[in-house]
Amino acid sequence: MKLVFAGTPEVAVPALDALLASGRHEVAAVVTRPDAPAGRGRRLVASPVAERAEEAGIEVLKPVRPKDPDFLERLRKIAPDCCPVVAYGALLPRVALDIPAHGWVNLHFSLLPAWRGAAPVQHAIMAGDEITGASTFLIEEGLDSGPVYGTVTEEIRPTDTSGDLLTRLAFAGAGLLAATMDGIADGTLKAVPQPAEGVSLAPKVNVEDARVDWRAPALRVDRVVRGCTPAPGAWTTFRGERLKIVQARPVPERTDLTPAQLSAGKNNVYAGTGSYAVELLWVQPQGKKPMRGADWARGVRIAAGETLGD
Repeated sequence: MKLVFAGTPEVAVPALDALLASGRHEVAAVVTRPDAPAGRGRRLVASPVAERAEEAGIEVLKPVRPKDPDFLERLRKIAPDCCPVVAYGALLPRVALDIPAHGWVNLHFSLLPAWRGAAPVQHAIMAGDEITGASTFLIEEGLDSGPVYGTVTEEIRPTDTSGDLLTRLAFAGAGLLAATMDGIADGTLKAVPQPAEGVSLAPKVNVEDARVDWRAPALRVDRVVRGCTPAPGAWTTFRGERLKIVQARPVPERTDLTPAQLSAGKNNVYAGTGSYAVELLWVQPQGKKPMRGADWARGVRIAAGETLGD
């Protein structure tokens, strides 16, 4: 098939690479979000998908909105058979969805209908799921509600951050997306409607969602820290300034601390929760680089009974 690939962040690059390497399909163009300011100088930088496409000599389309007439006209001229999508980052209007003969097929990082939305990996970890995966489905105008072509499963490991898990799913999902394109081209793969039961939503995780509630049980604190790493980053406050919790570890044997209470030793620092303590392995004080929790504790000289948060 002739394909137009839509994607923006680094997590979409493995899927683009898989399609380029498959040898069965022509990636005629890439659709990605416009260049965005980045770094201290806030200079405009192309997306990772745009950079990879330019390396491969593929036409790159960067519409401000997918409903822009110039973009739609160019898409019609390319006349793709199918448009595979991975984390493109913009809603596709009906007029765009109708252009390719086989529609737009999205690689979504959950086992649909679970975790429909922008942050499925983060929500799966924060909810304590043990298994997740990736799905390919035909995009409709509803939120991740279209019929599913295929899935792969992936275990959520006890220490996985959302970054760890998303990296594994990006590569596993890349193979799934390539296989889905093959099946559509061969006419051997049919999309199956999602079940009405088991629907859950995964909206974008904002900064306030990532604030640690020390009254919650230790396992919940651990899941929030892992689910919000690397972005937006779990955080609390200490002496009125923001403190990011980069890595923590539940410690069931420490039941002597009240919620948010700190206890520092020579080589470690603990914080109380609603159940037992967590060890603060890595933290990042406001305006500074990440550091070991024990080093931070020595530097600030925690007083007896001192706490995190309000």
